[in-house]
Amino acid sequence: MMELRPYQRNAIDALYDYFGASTGNPLIVMPTGTGKSVVIAGFVRDAVCAYPETRILMLTHVKELIQQNFMALLRTWPEAPAGIYSAGLSRRDLHSQILFAGIQSIHKRAGQVQRCDLVIVDEAHLISRTDGSMYRAFLADLQRINGGAVKVVGFTATPYRMDSGLLHEGKDRIFTDIAFQLPMLDMVEQGYLCPVVPKHTATQLDVAGVGTRGGEFIAGQLEAAVDQDHITEAAVGEIVQHGAERGSWLVFCSGVGHARHVRDAIRRHGITAETVTGDTNPAERDQFLAAFKAGRIRCLTNANVLTTGFDAPGTDLIALLRPTKSVGLYVQMVGRGTRLAPGKEDCIVLDFAGNTARHGPVDTVDGRRKEKGEEPGEAPVKTCPDCQTINHASRRTCIQCGHEFPPPEIKIGKVAATDALLSSQLRPEWIDVEGVSYAIHSKPGKPPSLRVTYRCGIATYSEWVCLQHPGYAREKAAKWWARRSDVPPPVTAADGLAQSCTLRAPTAICIRPVGQYTEIVASRFA
Repeated sequence: MMELRPYQRNAIDALYDYFGASTGNPLIVMPTGTGKSVVIAGFVRDAVCAYPETRILMLTHVKELIQQNFMALLRTWPEAPAGIYSAGLSRRDLHSQILFAGIQSIHKRAGQVQRCDLVIVDEAHLISRTDGSMYRAFLADLQRINGGAVKVVGFTATPYRMDSGLLHEGKDRIFTDIAFQLPMLDMVEQGYLCPVVPKHTATQLDVAGVGTRGGEFIAGQLEAAVDQDHITEAAVGEIVQHGAERGSWLVFCSGVGHARHVRDAIRRHGITAETVTGDTNPAERDQFLAAFKAGRIRCLTNANVLTTGFDAPGTDLIALLRPTKSVGLYVQMVGRGTRLAPGKEDCIVLDFAGNTARHGPVDTVDGRRKEKGEEPGEAPVKTCPDCQTINHASRRTCIQCGHEFPPPEIKIGKVAATDALLSSQLRPEWIDVEGVSYAIHSKPGKPPSLRVTYRCGIATYSEWVCLQHPGYAREKAAKWWARRSDVPPPVTAADGLAQSCTLRAPTAICIRPVGQYTEIVASRFA
């Protein structure tokens, strides 16, 4: 039987605690590389052993994750009554008690699945809030067949979506709470994840002329802006220089053509390199991935793939040539380098795309939905000096007369390339506290919390203590309370406010910037 790490056991226990106290659909948030498949296997085994009639469906979106989760269960429970339903894996074990399935293969088969007590979704951030999506339609069919009794548990490293914000907040959400959340920085500091280290790059991609649609850079305009030979050659020169002592390079590009051009530039330096995109033949893709993991291919360039479900622990250099406004995509790309491997001390990240400056450290990103007013408008235009025709700013030649606009200068930007990838690489600031006040904070659809406001000169800083929330939030609140009071942690925010007179006030708090917000990371007491 596989031995669980302490935090993996805690995640499973948190699920049982949640279901013992709540009726919703919880999320388990664990960073890439911390063993979600092991936690899923342990939870599934415990559930079926405790309730032998339980039928469980494990859903995800790629065959690699289906296979990985299935094998994790068999390692801990070889005789598990488990099967696979996946076209990519050529398996159709539709009636297994524990069924690992690909959503593309099974989304029209709810009528054949019939009875189901529990659905576990790996990479739960891929469930959109659109009624016609495969996940939502399939889950709705299952609920109808089972009289609304199906429980849904989501596992993800990024509990938010660019189009709708946090998965457990807002209208039409499937998930109701975070039952357990594992801080990425804790896992790095405890040695369960590999540090990611930013390295300065002189080359920076220029996206000033790229428009935005749906909160993300417009794909065609983005690739046109960054897929320039002189920029590619400059960036690849830096990748080769920094990668001299690195064994496995993973490069994220801004389009299929861009990925191939970067691959070709790397090959010209005598480095073995291949490209994987959505157009790659499945057999060839499997061959490339296996060779990369085995060290026979030193570099993989890719476009819009290898962000989830790809496990190559030896990856020790990541190059970001893919600017994104999606915090989830940013975290997933950097997360490909956090797995441990023999002889690997860290993974360096070359951010040519300015993503670290755009989003901040990967362990403190803000996944809340941005308001419309926060999104940039359409990209600017420029006028042809020969024929006065107005062109989109990303055009390299005039649409009317063919005039060639001068290529954009390679951007030299120290800020974007050297921003911290982990919050521990930031320099937090200690400030003296002159006074503390407490109040009830209410949010629609959520239990009230205790808002704590610190007065520090002319500035104030706040944190929220979630005494009434389930799972990880309650556990965190109880620890916060125990450090400040000899009275046991109260059950409700109202009780917390009534007992706030028992709380010791800190003499100083430690703050650090997180995007446009400020986070309180520590407190100092007399």
